[in-house]
Amino acid sequence: MNAKTLSTLAVAAAVALGAAIWINWANAPVSEESAKDKPLLPGLSDALNKVDAFGLSGAAGKPLVTLKRSGDGWQVAERSNYPADLGKLREYLYKLADAKVLDSKTANPKRYADLGVEDPIDPNAKSLLVTLGGLKEAPRLILGLYNGQGGGGTFVRREGEAQSLLASGNLLAEKDPAAWIRHDLLDVDAAKIKTVELTGLDGKILRVYKDQAGDSNFKIADVPKGREPASDFVANSLGTGLSNLRADDVAATKDAPAPDKVYKAHYFGFDGLIVDVTAWEADGKSRAQFAASVDAAQLDAGIAAAQARDKAVYETVVAAAKLKVVEAKGDDAAIAKAEADVPKSASIADPAKDRADRIAAVNKAAEDLNKKLQGWTYTVPPYIFSNFHRNLDELLKPLESKSTPAKPTAPILPAKPASRQ
Repeated sequence: MNAKTLSTLAVAAAVALGAAIWINWANAPVSEESAKDKPLLPGLSDALNKVDAFGLSGAAGKPLVTLKRSGDGWQVAERSNYPADLGKLREYLYKLADAKVLDSKTANPKRYADLGVEDPIDPNAKSLLVTLGGLKEAPRLILGLYNGQGGGGTFVRREGEAQSLLASGNLLAEKDPAAWIRHDLLDVDAAKIKTVELTGLDGKILRVYKDQAGDSNFKIADVPKGREPASDFVANSLGTGLSNLRADDVAATKDAPAPDKVYKAHYFGFDGLIVDVTAWEADGKSRAQFAASVDAAQLDAGIAAAQARDKAVYETVVAAAKLKVVEAKGDDAAIAKAEADVPKSASIADPAKDRADRIAAVNKAAEDLNKKLQGWTYTVPPYIFSNFHRNLDELLKPLESKSTPAKPTAPILPAKPASRQ
């Protein structure tokens, strides 16, 4: 064997040895000292305000959730760019930024599936890929299983790296775009509602109302003969139909139009604000659309009533202040000062401006509601949907009989004993 052959064999052996060392290194976890307690995504904590996109994709690289930031805030692309739940997104980004490496796991691709960190491009992958946009070095993180039985933490792998890791916290992300939408719709206190009218699929109308804003209970209109309300407060639940209203999901109206037959709910406020609801069921889900408007006559009447209440309260307070001075033997100047010291509300200080401000506020409320709600069909929880299709029979009971009680009969006295002869 000549020198040239020996040299060639030596080079080949060195290459083979180097390859073996690399494979062994790749399959072995990195040392705890080099990874433990370090940030999972270095630099993210200082750059959170620069993030302008969030993506979540699954098997075969299929996009699941896409959130993007624009001048109007964050939107969910899979829901026709409906506004996103900013609080939910912020909470998840903070989890990523705060996550630390707890331990190093396998670097062997054959073992990835055990931890759920296989390449998401695989059609059978159970992993998820999280991507963030707007950063100089955009993180791409493969999410695996939550280590719930092993003390917590989530198995992850930074895309492009062989090493898998156990990171602190539960980093699993919702795969349903509906979970990322803004869920709150509107919240109108029942105390502000004057009238509720529900129209069923058969066209029958159920109407409940209050005479005054301060009334405790709603009354039922058009109670048929022989029936009466099941209780004094049975109709009150109808007034809460717009309280803390939330949606489970959303679609553009053009993609989920209302059918011909629908339930209708009409909410008429003491302040003149009107909210109309169109509701129906489709595919086992409860759907609803909303529109707001203003009744000018009721708005005027509501303002007049509110200003009258304010005036009555002011005059009562002034009278009490004057009486106190009179009882203390104060002079006219002291009485005048007592009246001047009573604070004046806006409706007392400048009734015209107060009226204009109230009108503007109600009109803006209607405008804001339409800007937020119109053009969308919402999927609402069943308990909310039930408020839009009640019927009269549910609220009534048979009229209790008021027959005259029978007159008591005279007691039968015991017979007198026979007298002795």
